[in-house]
Amino acid sequence: MNNPEPFIIAGQSIDPGTMRDVALPITTMATGTASSLAVRVLHGAQAGPAVFVSAAIHGDEIIGTAVIQRLAQSLRPEALAGTVLLVPVANIFGFLSRSRYLPDRRDLNRSFPGSAGGSLAGQIAHIFYREVVARCTLGIDIHSAAIHRYNLPQIRIAAGDKRLTELAMAFGAPVIIESPLRDGSLRDLAQKQGVAMLLLEAGEALRFDRLSIETGVEGVERVLAHLGMIAADDGLRNVGIPARANRSIWVRSPRGGVAAMVRYSGDPVRQGEVLARVAGLFGEDPEDVVSPIDGIIIGHATLPVVHQGDALFHIAAIDHPERIGAQIDSITEAILASEPQGNAERLLDEDEVV
Repeated sequence: MNNPEPFIIAGQSIDPGTMRDVALPITTMATGTASSLAVRVLHGAQAGPAVFVSAAIHGDEIIGTAVIQRLAQSLRPEALAGTVLLVPVANIFGFLSRSRYLPDRRDLNRSFPGSAGGSLAGQIAHIFYREVVARCTLGIDIHSAAIHRYNLPQIRIAAGDKRLTELAMAFGAPVIIESPLRDGSLRDLAQKQGVAMLLLEAGEALRFDRLSIETGVEGVERVLAHLGMIAADDGLRNVGIPARANRSIWVRSPRGGVAAMVRYSGDPVRQGEVLARVAGLFGEDPEDVVSPIDGIIIGHATLPVVHQGDALFHIAAIDHPERIGAQIDSITEAILASEPQGNAERLLDEDEVV
């Protein structure tokens, strides 16, 4: 490949084969101090595509921050073809307050494309799009489940896009979900602007777990290798063919009380199988929670205290779930062993729970 031109971002010029940390000014806070969006730019010595990897658009979804920390240590611009932009924390205000939202209670991932003179969310969305998204041809955005929930690592893509399916297969997460785009979301804006987007859902809010981090790091590296941006690493784990689904269902608690989980994320389930039992405070009158469909559990509640109607499990409808289950039979063990470090419904986008 030919040597690329310098990469320009926020008025700064980054030479081929070099790396630079760039602070994109956002706004001033109540104290008068300036705030900025941190981006690490790795501009390769050889020409190639530009890809961004972002995390913590919801400020409490920090699993992607850990993924990006590892990528920042492993990727080398001198060995890179193309450009990688790493954004470890998109919602810096929610990150600091350990909250999904911004101080004005707006959701950054419903605020795109934003505007320079808009709300705080609008300003961040505007800068993030102008300086990061618009400079790339592919983005990988990393989310987690909400607090007290765990999501099996899964890639979510827009339906009917062969290129995204190819990239999702290369990523190698256990499950690929075709999910709808939401107005104002990063994925929605990216599609409208011709930027391909993969969304990784993995883990739990405000916690790190080994399975999610390793899946994220190795998945991003596989995609970069698939694009010819880095050399294929023989050290990457072999992964099976991901399960694919375009329909899912929430399974809810039939009563209030204390739930004892029988199955967890990553488990294949058949219709009628017991997923959990919910009993009263003295263990009285237990009721079974059963799977209404065949599929794979892609998310589960981690808090045993439940109200009637609380969502306990998220199941992706998959034919022959035992086949994919055999490929990920260690996932439940990995989830349980990981230590924290920090009526059918349509498939929900990203990490929303209804």
